[in-house]
Amino acid sequence: MAILTHSYYCGASDTQIIYQTIGNYFDRICDKHATEEALVVRHQQVRWSYRQLQTEVNRLATGLLALGIAPGDRVGIWGANSHEWVMVQYATAKIGAIMVCINPAYRVYELEYALNKVACRAIVCAERFKSSDYLGMLRELAPELPGSEPGRLCAARLPHLQLVIRMGDAASPGMLNFPRVCTLGGPVEAARLEALQCTLRPDDPINIQFTSGTTGLPKGATLTHCNILNNGYLAGAGMGFTHADRLCIPVPLYHCFGMVLGNLACLAHGATAVYPDASFDALATLQAVEEEKCTALHGVPTMFISALEHPRFAEFDLNSLRTGIMAGAPCPAEIMQRVIDDMHMPDILIGYGQTEVSPLNHMTLPDDSLEKRTQSVGRAVPWVEIRIVDKQGIVVPIGEKGEICTRGYSVMRGYWDDEERTRETIDAAGWLHSGDLGIMDSEGYVRVVGRIKDMVIRGGENIYPREIEEFLYTHPAIAEVQVFGVPDPKMGEEVCAWVQLRNGTSLTEEQLKAFCRDRISHFKIPRYVRFVDEYPMTVTGKIQKFVMRDIMREALENSPEN
Repeated sequence: MAILTHSYYCGASDTQIIYQTIGNYFDRICDKHATEEALVVRHQQVRWSYRQLQTEVNRLATGLLALGIAPGDRVGIWGANSHEWVMVQYATAKIGAIMVCINPAYRVYELEYALNKVACRAIVCAERFKSSDYLGMLRELAPELPGSEPGRLCAARLPHLQLVIRMGDAASPGMLNFPRVCTLGGPVEAARLEALQCTLRPDDPINIQFTSGTTGLPKGATLTHCNILNNGYLAGAGMGFTHADRLCIPVPLYHCFGMVLGNLACLAHGATAVYPDASFDALATLQAVEEEKCTALHGVPTMFISALEHPRFAEFDLNSLRTGIMAGAPCPAEIMQRVIDDMHMPDILIGYGQTEVSPLNHMTLPDDSLEKRTQSVGRAVPWVEIRIVDKQGIVVPIGEKGEICTRGYSVMRGYWDDEERTRETIDAAGWLHSGDLGIMDSEGYVRVVGRIKDMVIRGGENIYPREIEEFLYTHPAIAEVQVFGVPDPKMGEEVCAWVQLRNGTSLTEEQLKAFCRDRISHFKIPRYVRFVDEYPMTVTGKIQKFVMRDIMREALENSPEN
């Protein structure tokens, strides 16, 4: 292999990009592996072969067509991991509707923005999960819902939303039931579904993933069939998947990790997707791996740590495991070694990327050394170009720090209805700028060393301080707020807020957290709050977050709790 002198690397491959729609590829795999297990959802007692999955997906797809859902319509999906989630993913792909992934932790403030930003025509949602009352939040946003004819909602705050499809069998005024929708399609819709497979195109948008912005509210990264099908295929290929593999997926489906690197990685190779529970639970994950004889396991580092540290860990036989992907945050070398040794995962991979690249642009491989798998994020995946550039956009020499940029099939179409921010992210030559700082070595391996964007990564969740700041500014007592990340041994980083109050007002840490609770996602609520009279600033008046971060780091290190 040639030794690189400058920080540019293109992932090589001896195969072609899959230039098909997800629907056509899905049908081909279902025909090829008809009797083999496709989906196991343990908490719902679902165990479907590929033929059964295809039947259920087609029932939902024709039902949606009967309700008037057409190619290009946006259909939201809101809830924890479930067989309904999978059906929506594949059914919307087959009819050309654009599935909008809504974070299960969203509250009213975020939900309203998301539904209106992309003009969702329909939403499929769970009844509730943990502290989230999904139907209650929808009724809060659309009090017109209970008095509406199902499918004909006309709500002042949600002007585009017409259809609310609730999971489960219970009746809810103004809503359609998921099982009922699956019975609505007839011969006309079946013929329409078949015809669509010939007219939909691989480059059509098929999925919107919300990713928080550094300058305000979340942006809708718009991804195509070709984007996510190939990324899933490559993830599976990197793990050496065949139809005999069984992947345990405890990561959430609303994010690319679950729906692309999990679901589509399995589909692309005819493997089995196994959901241990509705959301991550260490014990349920360990039980699923043993009882389902899983050969692969996905997770962010905190999930693997939770499994390793579970008091019953030693009880479980994990010898069936071989591989999986760890992504979302850097992995300490000692944790990687424990995963390899104690969880019997010698071929575990490290993945890196972002939602805007579908999501992987780098990945380690099983034959990479432990050092490469812990000190780097691997090399560019096949069919993708990576370069590292300075502030002027010039490729830097090997070993020098710069911004990681990606070009290739995996780059998103853009941010939905946001040309300005799309142009800020994807330049005229088609390079997507990550905002991450990296260093490439002479073999093309990249080490991520920092972030240009002021992002906090907490347990695999990307959190942008500006979004939290703008929400906190809605509190009448807050005059100024600065949010940033501080190191945490378990979560990687935690959210910290420095708050300046208006004259004559008062606010406690608990009151601030109570204000956030049930209004923004739990992982965005500041773990640490400090009330201040002023902020460290430069002579030009720019607030120095790095100084605040250093002060908090020292304070936390010297805290009696540590």
